[in-house]
Amino acid sequence: MKIGFTKMHGCGNDYIYVNGAEAAIDEGKKEGVVRKLSDRHFGIGGDGVIFIHSLSGEDAIADFEMEMYNADGSRAEMCGNGIRCVAKYVYDKGLTDKEKIRIASCGKVKYLDLAIKEGKVANVRVNMGAPILAVEDIPVISGQKEAIAERIEVEGKEYEMTCVSMGNPHAVVFMKAWEDLDSFAVEKIGPYFENHMRFPKRTNTEFVKVIDRNTVQMRVWERGTGETLACGTGACATVVACVLNGLTEEEVTVKLLGGELKVQWNRENNTVYMAGPAETVFDGVIEIDGMD
Repeated sequence: MKIGFTKMHGCGNDYIYVNGAEAAIDEGKKEGVVRKLSDRHFGIGGDGVIFIHSLSGEDAIADFEMEMYNADGSRAEMCGNGIRCVAKYVYDKGLTDKEKIRIASCGKVKYLDLAIKEGKVANVRVNMGAPILAVEDIPVISGQKEAIAERIEVEGKEYEMTCVSMGNPHAVVFMKAWEDLDSFAVEKIGPYFENHMRFPKRTNTEFVKVIDRNTVQMRVWERGTGETLACGTGACATVVACVLNGLTEEEVTVKLLGGELKVQWNRENNTVYMAGPAETVFDGVIEIDGMD
C-alpha cells in the first residue's frame, strides 16, 4: 500500500497528515499503520498521524474533519497544534479558499481564523471553546466537583495538580520557585502521571513555571506519545489553570520547547483562544509493507 502524506508541525509538535479521500485504510489496520508511520527510525517519524476528511452537504457540522491518532496508535480527541496544521493543509492545497473555517474532531467543532501571507497560511487563531472543569467530564477521580490545586501522590512524591479538559484530559502541575523546569525529569515522571489510577482515560501532563503575570514556561508529557516539543490543548489548559489559581492574567504567552503560543481565556464569554504558527516540512509517498 502506498500512502501520500505531508509532514507538518506547530511549534515542533509534528504529525503526519494524510488526505482521507486518497488513502482508504481499513479501520482495523489504522493502529498498525499509525505506529509504522510515526516511528522515527523505521517510518516517517512524528508525534502521530492525522487523517483529513472533507465534509459536505446540508447536514455537515463542519467544513473538514480531523481524525487524530497518537504515535502509539490510540485515538485522540483533539490537538491544538494539529488543528492549526489541518487548516494550513486544506488552504495551501486548494481544498478551500475560505479564511474562516470549521474543523470537527470526535464530533466537536472548532472555529479557525487563517492569517494568509503570500498565498499560504502563516498563522492560525483557534476558538477552542469553553474549558471543561467538572471532574467527571475530564475525567479525573476526585472527591471535589473541580480539581483545582488538588494533591496527588505520584511515585512517592506529592504534587499539586489542576485538571482541565480542552476536549482531552490535562493535569497541570506548577513547579516550585526553586525548581528548574529545564532539568526536570519529565520523561521519568510523565508516564506515571499518564497512567495514574486517578485518570480513567489516562492524561496529558503539563509541568509549568510561571515567569510573570503574562508569561509561562511549559513542558508536556502527552498521553500515548511521550514528551513533545509543544501541545496546543496543553497550553490552553495551562492558561486556564493559571487563571484559576490566580497566577496570571487571562492573556498569556506560553513558552514551549518548540516555540511560543498566545493563549487567552476570555472569562466573559468563557472561551479559550489559541494562536500560533503552522508549518509544512515536506510531502512524500511511503509504501507500507503487509498492510494491503
